[in-house]
Amino acid sequence: MHIDAKAVKALREKTGAGMMDCKKALAETEGNEEKAIDILREKGLAAAAKRSGRAANQGIVESYIHLGGKIGVLVEVNCETDFVARNDEFREFVRNLCLQVAATNPTYLVKEDVPEKILDKERQIIKAQALNEGKPEKVIEKIIEGRLDKYYRENCLLEQTYVKDEDLTIHELLTNLIAKIGENIVIRRYCRFEIGEGLETDSQECCC
Repeated sequence: MHIDAKAVKALREKTGAGMMDCKKALAETEGNEEKAIDILREKGLAAAAKRSGRAANQGIVESYIHLGGKIGVLVEVNCETDFVARNDEFREFVRNLCLQVAATNPTYLVKEDVPEKILDKERQIIKAQALNEGKPEKVIEKIIEGRLDKYYRENCLLEQTYVKDEDLTIHELLTNLIAKIGENIVIRRYCRFEIGEGLETDSQECCC
């Protein structure tokens, strides 16, 4: 059964569950939103969104050094209790985040962090590309929206595909962990350093 992307998005907004989880739940219920919500609640995925407002002031800072010292990453992830901060699954999640940042070099943590001037520039570029490709004016806005989504997936950590499982985004990986552990978990910040970076330009990737 084909599941409409708008239905998946609407279910995600109502439950906070990951896109793939929402799509699977809708597929299982043949597109019935109410039944899909029940499935997500049974799995604990919808409840994860409700935990997002709870204070998370514990956690750990994890480090990772790659390629003989050529790349280094620091990541801070917060949780609600010191007990969870010592949890093996929580720590593994943070280590995997370090690997993700080392491999993909995201510019931003979440898509809301992308400056509006950057988005405006991307919109102008995408519009020019679409017009050069001969796309009709009436579909330009949809093309811009679709290619901006791709930009977010490439540049924002939480929107990226998980390098160890292409069926998951980092947001979905995080949501699944929250549902399993039962605490609010927040990826607070990260920094990535690479030898030689910034020597010719003044840029440096750091989300902190």
